[in-house]
Amino acid sequence: MNTRFVLLTAALLGSPIASFAQLKVLTSGGFAAPLQELLPRFEKSTGITVTTARGPSQGNGPDTIGAQLRRGVAADVVIMAREGLNDLIAESRIVPGSDTDLAQTVLGVAVRAGAKKPDLRTLDGFKQMVLRARSINLPSTTKIYMTQEVFPRLGILKQVSPKITGAGLDAVARGTVEIAIRPVSEILHVPGVELAGTIPPEIQRVAVFSAALVRGSTNQDAARRLIAFLTSAQARAVLGEHGMEPPKSR
Repeated sequence: MNTRFVLLTAALLGSPIASFAQLKVLTSGGFAAPLQELLPRFEKSTGITVTTARGPSQGNGPDTIGAQLRRGVAADVVIMAREGLNDLIAESRIVPGSDTDLAQTVLGVAVRAGAKKPDLRTLDGFKQMVLRARSINLPSTTKIYMTQEVFPRLGILKQVSPKITGAGLDAVARGTVEIAIRPVSEILHVPGVELAGTIPPEIQRVAVFSAALVRGSTNQDAARRLIAFLTSAQARAVLGEHGMEPPKSR
């Protein structure tokens, strides 16, 4: 992290902002758990109130972050997979130059707590897992990656596609969905599920989560202060507990 960014972060965290400032954040599921843990600390130290709503980073559904913004849902900050944020930048829905990578994590496999864990040590072990699974949850950006790159590469897209479901980790916890392939940050600390392991390195994908200011926000000073907080040492410690690490420089 360069000296200029460190100084900017310190300035933003220390700058006075009216206690009545309010922010709305649209976040994807991969960053939701650490964000909810961090927000009370941010609100207490700044007096800024933050409300959140969720949506997938990518896809064609009506509740993706992009779809919400397109139909006029108000937001000051988005936090989402870098691929989805790049789409919004291309649509001019983001304040130019405000995008900041916050953290990265790898893809893992979730199973119901107590269930037998699949062998993920080899590419063949992963392939056999998805072929044998009765149902597979793949969220948003992970689904695009798996169905457009990994499953075709392994020659199993046709066999696996009918098993893919939008039911989430709560369904894995109940046992109605057998496995989920998601960023590790989405799996840790979820009651009723366990991290079976990370997917093999040959098909591993590093998921980068980024934040940015939404064009048209009337709370840009407070929004920049939130993003600065999410890059602070205090935030990094919490992110580490959720299976995330600082992003590599782009």
